[in-house]
Amino acid sequence: MQLIPAIDIRNGHCVRLFQGDFGQETRYDVDPIELATDYAAAGSEWLHVVDLDGAASGKPAILELVQAIRDASALCIQLGGGIRNEPDLAAALAIVQRVVIGSLAVKEPETVARWLETYGGDRIALALDVRIDATGTPKITTHGWTRGSELSLWEAIERYVPAGLRHVLCTDVERDGALTGPNFELYAACKSRWPNVALQASGGVRDVHDLARLEALGIDYAISGKALLEGRITAEELQPFLRSA
Repeated sequence: MQLIPAIDIRNGHCVRLFQGDFGQETRYDVDPIELATDYAAAGSEWLHVVDLDGAASGKPAILELVQAIRDASALCIQLGGGIRNEPDLAAALAIVQRVVIGSLAVKEPETVARWLETYGGDRIALALDVRIDATGTPKITTHGWTRGSELSLWEAIERYVPAGLRHVLCTDVERDGALTGPNFELYAACKSRWPNVALQASGGVRDVHDLARLEALGIDYAISGKALLEGRITAEELQPFLRSA
């Protein structure tokens, strides 16, 4: 399993939101470019960047900064936030290796399926964020996790597999930014159903023990922001998880 460090950017600053709530922001006194180069120096190959301004406005807002991060760090970048149409998708893909599509995958499935077929499954990841309902079913949430849906995670993945879906970034939103541990049961069930989909587990990572448990489940990638920013995983502990096998 490979760890992908995450940098969430709002108004030019590195931040973390608690469960996606813009009103519960923690700002970190570190420059995004410097942080990216630190991750690269530690041995990371990939960086997950979230454009929170773009997510709020519906249009990418930090492409110039992302290009500066890429140029300074030489990291492969996966970018999400605000990509809602094909011109913006193409502009992002001219800079980064992979883009993340979230709410649009629920709202406009035909459009997103066409993008997967056109650009390829390695260049587009679907962010399928869920809340677990009373029956234990993971139901997709959209619009920055403020709106629920009746679509299950299983239905969403099944919808896109024929279009060439390769990467799924799945977050249990109740775990995001909470440092309560990943939803191991959710990820194990997802990987069992679709072993050939590269699953990115996001939300709740606390320490190296969580990373080891995700790896034991066969998860392909783990996304971590807060635990890294707060030094909960040492540089030595990170090493086995920073590069692909």
